[in-house]
Amino acid sequence: MTANPAASENSANPATTELVVLDMAGTTVADDGLVERAFQAALPDFTPAQLDHVRATMGESKITVFRHLTDHDEERAQQANAAFEAAYARLVDAGHCAPLPGAEDALRGLRDQGRTIALTTGFARDTQDRILAALGWEGLVDFTLCPADVGGRGRPHPDMVLAAALRARVSAVAAVAVAGDTASDVRTGRNAGAGTVAGVLTGAHDAAALRAAGATHVLDTVAALPDLLIAQETP
Repeated sequence: MTANPAASENSANPATTELVVLDMAGTTVADDGLVERAFQAALPDFTPAQLDHVRATMGESKITVFRHLTDHDEERAQQANAAFEAAYARLVDAGHCAPLPGAEDALRGLRDQGRTIALTTGFARDTQDRILAALGWEGLVDFTLCPADVGGRGRPHPDMVLAAALRARVSAVAAVAVAGDTASDVRTGRNAGAGTVAGVLTGAHDAAALRAAGATHVLDTVAALPDLLIAQETP
């Protein structure tokens, strides 16, 4: 586990983390280029500049990314987003979907610690449900959220984290931990006021990008999260 000592010293972590909000692709679910492949399938004239934008905005709501890529042509953006979701669904249905090493153990460990677990994504609801079904994770988490569940505002807006906090009936937003592999995941947690905002190094962005976005901790994998939360709560 690598940590961000400077950020950790300046963060006010709660005595107890009641809710853990986890990203999916790149954090708990192996990506292996599937997102980029689905973007390329959705845009027939996909360019290197567009690929750079996709990589920089990993974690954000996909329709928001397509609006940028289509110069805010709403009809084209909606068509491209639908093509993306269909392409990703085909990849999932073809078996190209697997948990990251240690992710299932982390989910079970967090549950054993008595914490509520929410999975969030920038995908559409149907795609999120397909991934959960493919992994057999329906019983491992308490609930899931996608941008459509919060009025369409995905990351880096705080909406999904705040909605999860309300649904879990936490005592304070500082009792929420957020973990994700992208700068957008980190900014979402910071914007929501979560007590712990961990970046993980199994996805789109490196440690420097995660720290720059405000991560309180940087972990090699999400498997390190249960131990981190216990350590924070130990006098």
